[in-house]
Amino acid sequence: MDRIIKDVGDIQSRLFDHRPIVNAEIRYFVREFEEKRGHRESRLLENLHKMVQETNEQTLPADLEGIKQQLSNVIGRLEAANHMAERVQQRELEAQKSSQLQENMERMKDEWADFLKEQLRLKEEVDEEHAKAVGQVSIQYSEKKKDLDKLLLDN
Repeated sequence: MDRIIKDVGDIQSRLFDHRPIVNAEIRYFVREFEEKRGHRESRLLENLHKMVQETNEQTLPADLEGIKQQLSNVIGRLEAANHMAERVQQRELEAQKSSQLQENMERMKDEWADFLKEQLRLKEEVDEEHAKAVGQVSIQYSEKKKDLDKLLLDN
Protein backbone atom coordinates (compact mmCIF):
# COMPACT_ATOMS: atom_id res chain seq x y z
CA MET A 1 0.00 0.00 0.00
CA ASP A 2 2.90 2.35 0.66
CA ARG A 3 4.10 1.82 -2.84
CA ILE A 4 0.71 2.76 -4.27
CA ILE A 5 0.55 5.92 -2.19
CA LYS A 6 4.06 6.80 -3.28
CA ASP A 7 3.19 6.16 -6.94
CA VAL A 8 -0.02 8.20 -6.64
CA GLY A 9 1.97 10.98 -4.98
CA ASP A 10 4.50 10.94 -7.84
CA ILE A 11 1.71 11.00 -10.42
CA GLN A 12 0.00 13.84 -8.60
CA SER A 13 3.22 15.85 -8.35
CA ARG A 14 3.89 15.35 -12.04
CA LEU A 15 0.34 16.32 -13.03
CA PHE A 16 -0.37 19.18 -10.63
CA ASP A 17 2.97 20.48 -9.38
CA HIS A 18 4.29 22.77 -12.11
CA ARG A 19 7.01 24.40 -10.06
CA PRO A 20 9.87 22.49 -11.64
CA ILE A 21 8.67 23.33 -15.15
CA VAL A 22 8.01 26.99 -14.32
CA ASN A 23 11.40 27.27 -12.59
CA ALA A 24 13.08 25.82 -15.67
CA GLU A 25 11.27 28.30 -17.94
CA ILE A 26 12.21 31.19 -15.66
CA ARG A 27 15.86 30.13 -15.69
CA TYR A 28 15.75 29.87 -19.51
CA PHE A 29 14.14 33.31 -19.81
CA VAL A 30 16.69 34.91 -17.48
CA ARG A 31 19.58 33.20 -19.25
CA GLU A 32 18.21 34.23 -22.68
CA PHE A 33 17.78 37.91 -21.80
CA GLU A 34 20.57 38.51 -19.32
CA GLU A 35 23.40 36.23 -20.34
CA LYS A 36 23.06 35.76 -24.09
CA ARG A 37 21.81 39.19 -25.05
CA GLY A 38 24.03 41.02 -22.63
CA HIS A 39 21.42 43.39 -21.19
CA ARG A 40 20.72 44.73 -24.68
CA GLU A 41 17.00 45.25 -23.99
CA SER A 42 17.63 47.09 -20.74
CA ARG A 43 20.06 49.42 -22.53
CA LEU A 44 17.49 50.01 -25.27
CA LEU A 45 14.86 50.76 -22.64
CA GLU A 46 17.26 53.16 -20.89
CA ASN A 47 17.96 54.91 -24.20
CA LEU A 48 14.24 55.21 -24.88
CA HIS A 49 13.72 56.56 -21.40
CA LYS A 50 16.44 59.20 -21.97
CA MET A 51 14.90 60.16 -25.30
CA VAL A 52 11.48 60.57 -23.72
CA GLN A 53 12.90 62.71 -20.92
CA GLU A 54 14.83 64.82 -23.42
CA THR A 55 11.69 65.29 -25.50
CA ASN A 56 9.71 66.28 -22.44
CA GLU A 57 12.38 68.74 -21.28
CA GLN A 58 13.49 70.34 -24.55
CA THR A 59 11.38 69.55 -27.57
CA LEU A 60 7.98 69.72 -25.93
CA PRO A 61 8.41 73.28 -24.53
CA ALA A 62 9.75 74.48 -27.89
CA ASP A 63 6.82 72.85 -29.67
CA LEU A 64 4.41 74.34 -27.15
CA GLU A 65 5.84 77.80 -27.83
CA GLY A 66 5.43 77.23 -31.55
CA ILE A 67 1.88 76.04 -31.04
CA LYS A 68 1.09 79.07 -28.86
CA GLN A 69 2.49 81.40 -31.51
CA GLN A 70 0.54 79.68 -34.26
CA LEU A 71 -2.61 79.79 -32.15
CA SER A 72 -2.14 83.50 -31.54
CA ASN A 73 -1.69 83.99 -35.29
CA VAL A 74 -4.82 81.96 -35.99
CA ILE A 75 -6.75 83.91 -33.36
CA GLY A 76 -5.59 87.17 -34.92
CA ARG A 77 -6.65 86.01 -38.36
CA LEU A 78 -9.99 84.85 -37.04
CA GLU A 79 -10.57 88.20 -35.36
CA ALA A 80 -9.67 89.99 -38.60
CA ALA A 81 -12.01 87.73 -40.57
CA ASN A 82 -14.74 88.33 -37.99
CA HIS A 83 -14.21 92.09 -38.25
CA MET A 84 -14.38 91.91 -42.05
CA ALA A 85 -17.55 89.82 -41.88
CA GLU A 86 -19.10 92.39 -39.54
CA ARG A 87 -18.14 95.17 -41.97
CA VAL A 88 -19.68 93.26 -44.88
CA GLN A 89 -22.82 92.70 -42.84
CA GLN A 90 -22.91 96.40 -41.92
CA ARG A 91 -22.54 97.35 -45.59
CA GLU A 92 -25.37 95.01 -46.51
CA LEU A 93 -27.57 96.63 -43.86
CA GLU A 94 -26.62 100.06 -45.17
CA ALA A 95 -27.35 98.92 -48.72
CA GLN A 96 -30.74 97.64 -47.60
CA LYS A 97 -31.39 100.92 -45.82
CA SER A 98 -30.17 102.76 -48.91
CA SER A 99 -32.45 100.71 -51.14
CA GLN A 100 -35.31 101.41 -48.73
CA LEU A 101 -34.35 105.07 -48.83
CA GLN A 102 -34.31 104.96 -52.63
CA GLU A 103 -37.72 103.30 -52.64
CA ASN A 104 -39.01 105.95 -50.22
CA MET A 105 -37.51 108.69 -52.39
CA GLU A 106 -39.16 107.26 -55.51
CA ARG A 107 -42.47 106.99 -53.68
CA MET A 108 -42.10 110.57 -52.43
CA LYS A 109 -41.30 111.76 -55.99
CA ASP A 110 -44.39 110.00 -57.28
CA GLU A 111 -46.49 111.49 -54.49
CA TRP A 112 -44.99 114.92 -55.21
CA ALA A 113 -45.76 114.57 -58.92
CA ASP A 114 -49.34 113.57 -58.06
CA PHE A 115 -49.57 116.52 -55.66
CA LEU A 116 -48.33 118.93 -58.35
CA LYS A 117 -50.84 117.52 -60.85
CA GLU A 118 -53.62 117.96 -58.31
CA GLN A 119 -52.49 121.53 -57.59
CA LEU A 120 -52.39 122.29 -61.30
CA ARG A 121 -55.91 120.90 -61.71
CA LEU A 122 -57.14 122.95 -58.74
CA LYS A 123 -55.40 126.08 -60.15
CA GLU A 124 -57.10 125.57 -63.49
CA GLU A 125 -60.46 125.20 -61.73
CA VAL A 126 -59.83 128.38 -59.74
CA ASP A 127 -58.69 130.19 -62.89
CA GLU A 128 -61.87 129.08 -64.68
CA GLU A 129 -64.04 130.23 -61.80
CA HIS A 130 -62.10 133.49 -61.65
CA ALA A 131 -62.48 133.99 -65.39
CA LYS A 132 -66.24 133.35 -65.10
CA ALA A 133 -66.49 135.71 -62.14
CA VAL A 134 -64.50 138.39 -63.98
CA GLY A 135 -66.73 137.88 -66.99
CA GLN A 136 -69.88 138.24 -64.88
CA VAL A 137 -68.52 141.31 -63.10
CA SER A 138 -67.52 142.82 -66.45
CA ILE A 139 -70.99 142.18 -67.77
CA GLN A 140 -72.52 143.75 -64.65
CA TYR A 141 -70.25 146.82 -64.88
CA SER A 142 -70.92 147.23 -68.56
CA GLU A 143 -74.67 147.03 -67.86
CA LYS A 144 -74.30 149.53 -65.02
CA LYS A 145 -72.28 151.79 -67.29
CA LYS A 146 -74.99 151.62 -69.93
CA ASP A 147 -77.58 152.40 -67.32
CA LEU A 148 -75.50 155.28 -66.03
CA ASP A 149 -74.97 156.60 -69.53
CA LYS A 150 -78.72 156.44 -70.13
CA LEU A 151 -79.40 158.32 -66.99
CA LEU A 152 -76.93 160.98 -67.86
CA LEU A 153 -78.35 161.38 -71.34
CA ASP A 154 -81.85 161.56 -70.05
CA ASN A 155 -81.09 164.29 -67.70
